[in-house]
Amino acid sequence: MTYPTPRLALVGDRSPAVRSHARIPGLLDSLATHDQLVLDAYWIPTEDAEAPGALDGFDAIWLLPGSPYRSEAGAVAAVRTARERGIPFLGTCAGFQHAVLEYARNVCGIGGAAHGESHPEEDDLVIVPLSCSLVGHEGAVEIAPGTLAERILGTTRTLERYHCAYGLNPAYLERLRAGGLRFSAVDDDGDLRMLELPGHPFFLASLFQPELAGDGTRAHPVVRALAAAAVAHADTTTSRGATA
Repeated sequence: MTYPTPRLALVGDRSPAVRSHARIPGLLDSLATHDQLVLDAYWIPTEDAEAPGALDGFDAIWLLPGSPYRSEAGAVAAVRTARERGIPFLGTCAGFQHAVLEYARNVCGIGGAAHGESHPEEDDLVIVPLSCSLVGHEGAVEIAPGTLAERILGTTRTLERYHCAYGLNPAYLERLRAGGLRFSAVDDDGDLRMLELPGHPFFLASLFQPELAGDGTRAHPVVRALAAAAVAHADTTTSRGATA
């Protein structure tokens, strides 16, 4: 049986000014050349992601940096689609932030959950300015044992690159945890840096940007893991179709 090439949705407002966006083509080439993980990738602007059915047929969704997005609703819709349909999901930087927003609104019942960058006047600011901006910063990340993050990274401590200034408001941490979200990594100050969703085939988000690792010629383990999850999703979907 011949399996189709897995389809990856790159959700974000593509811009040559965003360094992580510029690195994506090279990372896709590296996945194919060095890891034999070939993906058929499509850029989906956040405004398009807002439309019903916009992400139908994709085997993985990567919500990329670049906030404020042109459509916050589209970014949140992409997260919800991945979460509810069991589609492999990766959110990096702003993707982490909007994964938190989606979960807060649609699972934890915080309907007014807001992002401090785009809606600073709201009451339920789940995403707020970091006490210290991480724009251009590199720092250590401590990974919780037994997590998806640890299995992917193969370590409990790593050094990662950032380009962000917003993160989770600690006041909402316990409510999100009680709702089922797992925060699997922190920095040396204990501030949250990764999250995942137990029971989902692959749902991971990082405040750091794995796209910026190294010189861009080899994919970060987190990116490789997303690609492998996309391949597995495509294989499973095709197998189900063949036996239907």
